[in-house]
Amino acid sequence: VQLVESGGGLVQPGGSLRLSCVASGFRLSNYDMRWYRQAPGQERELVAFNSRVGDSTGYRDSVKGRFTISRDNVKNTVYLQMNNLKLDDTAVYYCHARGPLNYWGQGTQVTVSS
Repeated sequence: VQLVESGGGLVQPGGSLRLSCVASGFRLSNYDMRWYRQAPGQERELVAFNSRVGDSTGYRDSVKGRFTISRDNVKNTVYLQMNNLKLDDTAVYYCHARGPLNYWGQGTQVTVSS
């Protein structure tokens, strides 16, 4: 049972990345999915969520209009499309499955730098 993130990397301000989080050993359709991030010296913060019921989504204010969370239950994958990236978006990004049990991925580094 695990979550594996990918898609991080180094990007210039204004660039885009798409993070993926693939679940194995359980079905994402039974879970609310969230993306968190943690910058050096800071606490982990919620970036976006996607509810398993009604497919509702939500975002922290600083990423609204730039980030989009989505899921593909057939592929058992959740995505975070990140556009117009800013320096402050630099962090390790984690996906989190919240439901009957809770699972965390290992994180993927996103670095926004010119």
